[in-house]
Formats: sequence, C-alpha cells, structure tokens
Amino acid sequence: MNKLTTSLLTVALAGTLCTSAIAADYKFKFQSSDPVGDKNFQIQKEWTKRVETMTNGRIKIDLLPVGSVFKHTETLDGIKMGILDGEITAVSYFSGKDPAFGLIGNTVGAWSDTSQLLQYINYGGGYQLMNELYKPYGVKFIGGSTTGVESLVSKVPLDGVDDLKGLKIRAPEGLVQQVFAAAGAAPVNIPGSEVFTGLSKGVIDAADYTVFSTNQKAGMNDIAPNPVYPGFHSLPLIDISMSLKKWNKLPPDLQEILTVSVRDFAQDITTQLAIADRKAVAEAKANPKITIHNWSPEERKKFREIARTQWAKYAKQSPNAQKVYDSITQYLKENDLL
Repeated sequence: MNKLTTSLLTVALAGTLCTSAIAADYKFKFQSSDPVGDKNFQIQKEWTKRVETMTNGRIKIDLLPVGSVFKHTETLDGIKMGILDGEITAVSYFSGKDPAFGLIGNTVGAWSDTSQLLQYINYGGGYQLMNELYKPYGVKFIGGSTTGVESLVSKVPLDGVDDLKGLKIRAPEGLVQQVFAAAGAAPVNIPGSEVFTGLSKGVIDAADYTVFSTNQKAGMNDIAPNPVYPGFHSLPLIDISMSLKKWNKLPPDLQEILTVSVRDFAQDITTQLAIADRKAVAEAKANPKITIHNWSPEERKKFREIARTQWAKYAKQSPNAQKVYDSITQYLKENDLL
C-alpha cells in the first residue's frame, strides 16, 4: 500500500470516527407544557432544530408535547427522576411545590411588556434566582422567555373589575389565582389542554390561557366570543431548563451555545406571537359574532392595584417567595417601574 493510499485511508477513518462521535454526543428528551397544535410548540420545535444545527449535530433534543410523560405540573419531578432531561414550561405551574415559583412565574401586574420581564431575567438578577430555586430539584435554568401579555377568553362580556365577580375563570395555581380571587372571581385550576372543553361544557366562563393568536386559532373565541385584548393581567415566565447533572457534563462551548440559543428563542417567540396576534385580531374583528373588549386605563389600574396588594401577602408563604418578592420589587423600584 503506497503512502498516498495510506494517507487517504487515515483521513477517511478519522472522518468516520468524527461523524460517529458527533452523531452520538448528546441526546435529550424535553417535555413542553404546550400541545402539538399550538404555535408556541411549533416555535419551540424550531428552536430544537436550530440547536442541532448550531452544535453541528452534537446536541439533539426530542421535544414532546404536554402530558406525554408527565403532567404539566410534574416535569420538575420527571427531570429529578432522570426520566426527562429537560422542559419548556411556565414556571408558575410549580407553585404547588413552592409559592416562589408562582410569584416569579407570573408577577401579575408587574410587567407592561415582554422586554421588561426579559431584562429582569437576563440582567436584573432573575437568572441567578431561578437557578437557586431549581437547584434542590437538580435542574439547571438555561434561560427565560415569555409569550406576550396574554388575552382573556370569555363567554360573557368583561369590561372591568366588577365583571370579574363570581366569574369561573381558569387560571394557573398560585399568585394568578390569588389575584383573581381577590378581585372577586372564582378561579379554577385546569391545564391549558382542557380549556376548550372546559369552556364548551360550562366548567368555566373564562380563561387566562395564552396570547390572542393562539386562542383564535384554537377556536376559543368562537365558543367564548368576548375576548379581552390587549391583556391587562398576565405575562408568564417561560423557562427552558434541563438536568443539572447532564448540564455539567456538557463542554463549555455547548453550554454557551445553549445559553445564547435560549436568548434568541425568547426574541423569536415574542416577535412571532406579536405578529400573529395582530393578524388574529383583524380576523376576529371581521367576525360579527366576536366582540373584543379593551379595558379602559382606569379599570386596568384598578386590577393592578389589587394585584400588587397580593404580592406581599403571597411572599409570606415561603422564604423563597420572600426572596422573589424582594428581588422583583427592588428591580422595579430601581428602574422606575413601580
């Protein structure tokens, strides 16, 4: 065998070994809190594809829809048990484990737009605090996102705080439910995947679910034709997290790629959903059976004042919740947002 042939074989063998190593590096199973048909889930799937491309195939994430392996409130347990590797979910779903998750996951009335929440997470101490909260579960908070200020879907007209009295409204457990209860509503805790059925069967009158475009596409506004838009209440923290043990096994370059990719994901999903919202609102306005209700500044202020009275009360439920309260209120004051 001549030297040229030997060299070519060596290069070919090295390439084969390299390809094999790339193909077998890191495969993770994540579960989302969104169903397959939601735009949220589709954008999350796009993120997993970008991660695979950015890492040259070294990381491959299999993203499962809500309820595939665990309930939406139990994915932290799934990661701790080693059955799931990661999650993309609303942090407030874990408020049953610690009220702190409810407070940081949806600080009702705190944020007027997505940029304020993301700045707090990325630059105001939220990132470090989330990792502190997740550490006992063996979970690494890679980064935060959100959807947008959510709309309400409602079967009955809602034009102000007084209309909330006695309203059976689906809301995530924790602070969101507490605030709606303080406003006189009767919160019901059901997963997002059951909102349509709940409205159809009269289990609920209204729902704090997600952004207007997702509600419109799912037919929510057809069965609950009195949506409130723009939203006045909810801006959820969406986290992308994974097993801390498996995170620590990743080389620094892949950790950095994942971190940066989540920041890009946050920009991507908030932008895509805002564009989709504008189109969906135009579509809904063209339907004479749908009436969009836009609360006046006075009514929005009333609701925010009710919400803010609940922060301090909620913070007393656990030491971690108090940490969240102190962190967020300090940030809001320092940035003239309170």
